[in-house]
Amino acid sequence: MKTAHAIRAMSAVVGREVRSFVRQPGRLFSALVRPLLWLVVFAAGFQNVFGVAIAPPYETYIEYKVYVLPGLLGMAALFNGMQSSLAMVYDREMGLMRLLLTAPLPRAWILASKMMAGALLSFLQMLAFLVVSFFFGIDLQLSNILLALPVFLLAALMLSALGLVLSVYVKQLENFAGTMNFVIFPMFFISTALYPLWKLEESGARVVHALASVNPFTHAVEAIRFALYGQLLPSSLCIVAGCTGAFFCIALWGYDPQRGVARRPAGGKP
Repeated sequence: MKTAHAIRAMSAVVGREVRSFVRQPGRLFSALVRPLLWLVVFAAGFQNVFGVAIAPPYETYIEYKVYVLPGLLGMAALFNGMQSSLAMVYDREMGLMRLLLTAPLPRAWILASKMMAGALLSFLQMLAFLVVSFFFGIDLQLSNILLALPVFLLAALMLSALGLVLSVYVKQLENFAGTMNFVIFPMFFISTALYPLWKLEESGARVVHALASVNPFTHAVEAIRFALYGQLLPSSLCIVAGCTGAFFCIALWGYDPQRGVARRPAGGKP
């Protein structure tokens, strides 16, 4: 595979997803409204609870909104990753994925292009939400935002890779509601998106604390949070990068027609 052909193929896949996104302005609107509701309504309703339970510096409305901002940025990427997975399931039902995977290109490169397309859309939605959040009392240093941008992209890549994995195992669009219940919501709520990890341990929720500690989304949120405060968290960055590679390898195995879940039935048509 020549470099020029590889770049052209990735540009075509990414461009298709971006054009599809641009033709659906409601996707951007919903991607912004969902975390904004949490930022404004949730923070307003729980500021006193968290002010007492967590203690300074999260005892004011604005400070708590700054605390949950990384989790809500992660939420935007998480939901877009799942929406990209849903689009892949639809493409598979329509036969588009089969045509794409039979192209004269390595299967790994095609799936990497799909992962990059989903990650780019997540990254753009995270930036859009970050800009909108400034109008709701969020004030961050520009230098910290620039430091956080690569972390945004890494988190988006991990969640896009997770979407690839789910697109292997979700066979029909009707089954995607179960994905919401058993993947998206547990990943979000059993994490540090809304409350600190140490508070779970202190309150005696040891099982939830243990699950949150091994939740990849927790480490994505913590990496974003530290970066927005001008620091890097190497341990979480390594975990997020490792999970990205692991999810991609699982998806690559799953889309292998000889070995994976998407393999062809013996003697039958794909």
